[in-house]
Amino acid sequence: MKKSHAVTILGRELSVRSSAPEAKVKAVETFVNGKLHEIGSALNSGDAQLVLMLALLNTSEELLDLRSQHEQDAQTDSRISSILTRLETI
Repeated sequence: MKKSHAVTILGRELSVRSSAPEAKVKAVETFVNGKLHEIGSALNSGDAQLVLMLALLNTSEELLDLRSQHEQDAQTDSRISSILTRLETI
């Protein structure tokens, strides 16, 4: 069941609905604010939209890298299982 959670991003309070536990919602809020602060402090511009776009691009790149690594790990697991199956039949 989804519950409403209050989060603050870039000083703006938002109400979000999530089935995740409160601790996970807070962890996401902390992660997002940390990423925005990291990128915002590296820029001379105070353009919040630019900071948001760069944070989205960085986070998307990390997600795609993790997905790729997960696929490679799954392939490796499959090969290992196949090898173990062959060894067990010897």
